[in-house]
Amino acid sequence: MRIYDFAGLKEEDFLNRRIDDYAEYEGAVKEIVAKVRAEGDAALRYYAEKFDGGAPAGFELSREDRDAALARVSADYKAVLERSAANIREFHEMQKREGFCYTRPDGTVLGQKVTPIERVGIYVPGGTASYPSTVLMNAIPAKVAGVKELCMITPPAKGGGVRDEIVAAAEIAGVDRIFLAGGAGAIAALAYGTESIPKVDKITGPGNIYVALAKKAVFGTVGIDMVAGPSEILVIADETADAATVAADLLSQAEHDKLASAVLVTTSRALAESVSEEVERQLRLLPREEIARASVENCGKIIVADSLDDAVKVSNKIAPEHLELCVEDPFALLEKITAAGSVFLGMNTPEAAGDYFAGPNHTLPTGGSARFSSPLSVDDFVKRSSFVCYTKEGFKNAINDISVFAESEGLTAHARSAEARRK
Repeated sequence: MRIYDFAGLKEEDFLNRRIDDYAEYEGAVKEIVAKVRAEGDAALRYYAEKFDGGAPAGFELSREDRDAALARVSADYKAVLERSAANIREFHEMQKREGFCYTRPDGTVLGQKVTPIERVGIYVPGGTASYPSTVLMNAIPAKVAGVKELCMITPPAKGGGVRDEIVAAAEIAGVDRIFLAGGAGAIAALAYGTESIPKVDKITGPGNIYVALAKKAVFGTVGIDMVAGPSEILVIADETADAATVAADLLSQAEHDKLASAVLVTTSRALAESVSEEVERQLRLLPREEIARASVENCGKIIVADSLDDAVKVSNKIAPEHLELCVEDPFALLEKITAAGSVFLGMNTPEAAGDYFAGPNHTLPTGGSARFSSPLSVDDFVKRSSFVCYTKEGFKNAINDISVFAESEGLTAHARSAEARRK
């Protein structure tokens, strides 16, 4: 990995993201979305034949097929899923919020009502990139929030069906219905509904560029969680960090995607040089070496900073998806972090713990959006409605202020609406 001195970098040089121009895909995505909206199941079958080599016999996975898939999964793997699910559920239960209601001295009642979203669709990638962890991370907070119907949609494997591990995760997480479709067509089906697939109110879950652009296209018709970009990790390390471990953590994200970003910011030049050597050594041992190497060469870097305060400046500017604090006192540094998706404290806490097991959600803001957005949470599956109720006397005291404010904006009917109650 290339090593840079903090003092020689401009602020814009901190950023290491290289995002493809996806305009070439947008036309195809819009065409798919429009066709599925207009033709429903027939369009889904057309695209399944075109892209997947065949359409499933039915778009919904039956109860019998779900039970059979669960039975085929080993008891040991189910136990792992259940322990992970318990940790995720415990963490997200802490995020639940109640509404509130209070009364002013003049009798005016005000409050906020929290209501679960009625029906949510979660997209789970299929094929070689099928992730049971994605099921748990999306379905469990939805169920904790009180979503009434949770629909999962995933591309069918060749020959039909879904990976047994995906189905097992869905059963453990409480998914109500499972549908077989993939790509932009699946997103359109969830957004607009088809003969077989119900229209949902919100869509969450990751996917390829076609899925991301389809989510963007249907936003407004339905809610979405985010339009995610390539994965990212930033490690802040001091001289106490272990080079081989830091290198392994950097590569844990580099293996995701050729555009994934892996950055180390350290106060130790010796560590920087050791990590650079370790990355090269470990790259040669990875099954996904080609992808990880391209990521490191395109988007990876090591920055040597004069102080941990400078390291934090770099991190807050980049606003990484994953941030590891591999320093002697990580909690002291945590107070200074203002922009990161999820933070992992100390040498014993790799980012992989967050991906699978610890409990916090692994669906995180990318592309610098951690400056203004947050990880997927229970809040993403509820709506908040405010309410107000004036007494007759209470409103009389507010009429003049409301009327003056409305007239200042040139909205006479608003003012008259208030004045009508003066009688």
